[in-house]
Amino acid sequence: MTTLSPVTEKFVLHWGEMGARWGINRTMAQIHALLFISEKPLHAEEICEVLGVARSNVSTSLRELQNWQVVKITHVMGDRRDHFEATKDVFEMFRTIAIERKKREVDPTLNALRECIAEADPRNKEEAYARQRLKDLEEFFEMSNGWFEKVSRLPAGRVRKAMKLGDKVFSLLGLTGD
Repeated sequence: MTTLSPVTEKFVLHWGEMGARWGINRTMAQIHALLFISEKPLHAEEICEVLGVARSNVSTSLRELQNWQVVKITHVMGDRRDHFEATKDVFEMFRTIAIERKKREVDPTLNALRECIAEADPRNKEEAYARQRLKDLEEFFEMSNGWFEKVSRLPAGRVRKAMKLGDKVFSLLGLTGD
């Protein structure tokens, strides 16, 4: 693979743009997209050639994608180089990304909220008000966390079924989406 089909190129470029909007390095997102859409595992030199990026950037991005657990090293018979492949199951991929984002973003925020609540002086009118606002926010995070923990333990097939039931759930709640 030395060139991309127009569809693959469009997807890789778009995924890179979306990654940048999500706070992820554009090249890292493009590499992920390339590996996700690639039929076979690719080695780092192929990725450099196809995307036209420096080897150091590819190496750094591949390490980070492995840290995120969405890319893994694999080996190809007759080739001593490491090859890389992305998680292909979309539900599993998004579950992994959500778990990583929770660890990196939600958990520290929840800890900071708890610390601020504990440190707020309830006798100080301003801090008492702030403390209540923070407690409301903490409650939201805790509730969301509870749902997330339950959903993240479900097998991908069950998550898929639950999502397909979404319309029925909204209908039961009187929400038709109109």
